[in-house]
Amino acid sequence: MANLKLGKLPDRTPSKITITVSAGLSQALQDYAALYRQTYGESETVAELIPFILAKFLDADRAFAKARKEGLPTAGISEKSGQSSERD
Repeated sequence: MANLKLGKLPDRTPSKITITVSAGLSQALQDYAALYRQTYGESETVAELIPFILAKFLDADRAFAKARKEGLPTAGISEKSGQSSERD
């Protein structure tokens, strides 16, 4: 087996997630998309921006990064059992 500098690529199969957000959060996302368009001169839909917004949020969450590094178990935690931290 070759000893390549590049390791095996991670699973890149996209997952589709459907969510419902409050009217306030929906408006905030629309406002963000408008500011993005104004800032960069490129129009992106909210649906196109959300994965990047979520990735940035998760990357910036130190407690989450630490928990993942420590390998805390996530099995058995359902989406419905967690508390919602949705903010308007």
